[in-house]
Amino acid sequence: MDSLNNLGPTARRTEFRQKPTRFRVAILFCVVAVVLAVVVGALYGFNHWLMTTLIPQKMAASAPPPPPVSVIEAKSEPLPRFLEGIGSLEAVHQVTVSPELDGRVIKIMFESGAVVKKGDPLVQIDDAPERADLLNYQALANLAQATLRRTEALARQDFATQATLDQNKSALEQANAGIARTNALIAQKLITAPFDGKLGVRQIDLGEYLKAGTSVVTLTNLDTLYANFTLPEQDRGQIQVGQDVEVRVDAYPDRVFTGKVTTIEPQVDPQTRTLKVQATLANPDQLLFPGMYAGTRVVLPPQGESVTLPETAVYSTAYGDSVYVLQKDSLGKDGKPVFKAVQSFVKTGPRHDGKISILSGLNPGDRVVKAGQNRLHNGQAVVISEGENQLKTPAKVPVD
Repeated sequence: MDSLNNLGPTARRTEFRQKPTRFRVAILFCVVAVVLAVVVGALYGFNHWLMTTLIPQKMAASAPPPPPVSVIEAKSEPLPRFLEGIGSLEAVHQVTVSPELDGRVIKIMFESGAVVKKGDPLVQIDDAPERADLLNYQALANLAQATLRRTEALARQDFATQATLDQNKSALEQANAGIARTNALIAQKLITAPFDGKLGVRQIDLGEYLKAGTSVVTLTNLDTLYANFTLPEQDRGQIQVGQDVEVRVDAYPDRVFTGKVTTIEPQVDPQTRTLKVQATLANPDQLLFPGMYAGTRVVLPPQGESVTLPETAVYSTAYGDSVYVLQKDSLGKDGKPVFKAVQSFVKTGPRHDGKISILSGLNPGDRVVKAGQNRLHNGQAVVISEGENQLKTPAKVPVD
């Protein structure tokens, strides 16, 4: 003790710091622990408040409103059935007018595109030689007729033999045959319309020398046309003469022309295994032309009722076909009902006129998103777009 008192003040403080007591050390650790606990607790509380309260509130405030969607109500209806084929149109009466004899054109009596009747003259080929021959045969016939009358008078008086009488009859018959043949040649050199129809583009000129078979002009009757198409051989049991056929052409994509099956080829093509079918359809407006490409559908009796949707309502991916069904969820800030779009996988069937049948996975009356499914995800909140809240079935289905 005396030695400690003999030390100066600085030496005494140094000696005291170098030898702390256990009590002071324990107090120091307790203070540090308490401070750390307060800091950690404050950090945990702030983080919990941030994650559970502040951030959700900010996200909810900045989140976009539920997107509007267009919906359609799934309904049950009879499902039409068709046998679809492709082919072309052909005129019932169509011909390329051509001369039967060689000769020079001396008169053209038609205009390109004119409508003609059966027997109307079209082209006159020079027939002067034939008309000269006709005069010759007529003179021979007159002479033979006079000679025959005199021979018959002599034969009645037994002044002429039967052989002479037969020769004179033969001469008259030969002259008459010459007249008939020459008249036929003259008629052949006047080209006429073989049936009612519409002419095409003129392919000859006045004064041109034509060979037999040279194309003069086309003649087509457009009142009635054939639709020739093919079907797979396995469809033979479902098609018969008299069934209705719908025909579409590229020139009028929004119009359907109707006809009936009139002929079924009694043979199957061994190369393509297809069956040729011919339908006949009226063409009163003459909108259809021979040679047009035709898409055909043979109308079959409809099958039982099936749930149908527009094709746009079905979302197809590598995992299958699905639709988004709306389920009522809550009310939005504006008071409008908010729905939940729930993805439902479906099994699809035949398609027709932009509709698709749903074999399973959907019930009649379900509200389904009909467009824009690629922007949705399962369980997303949506609202029905304006004008879609009242879903009404039209009293009459629109017809083309």
